[in-house]
Amino acid sequence: MPARTTANQIAFRYRSMDSATGVTRATAKRLAEYLGVDETQAIHRALHELAVRVLPQYEADDGPLMATQVRQIRKRAPQRNKRSVRSSLFDMETA
Repeated sequence: MPARTTANQIAFRYRSMDSATGVTRATAKRLAEYLGVDETQAIHRALHELAVRVLPQYEADDGPLMATQVRQIRKRAPQRNKRSVRSSLFDMETA
């Protein structure tokens, strides 16, 4: 485990009241107790959950395919003579 330095730590201040932008220490303690972890671990878990929900979890691609790439895919993909839809995920009566 790497040694702790002040360079990889931040000051964390609890709010005086719970709001959409922060929580009180009492709330953090209740959450930690409910999760069965200490306050620091509860904060890390909350930040991880937020990161997974908000940040992309994959590298950005190169954007949409170019027309030449689409043509190459169609040329290489097996073509079937019969094309029909057997079922749909959408209700076609209301569409």
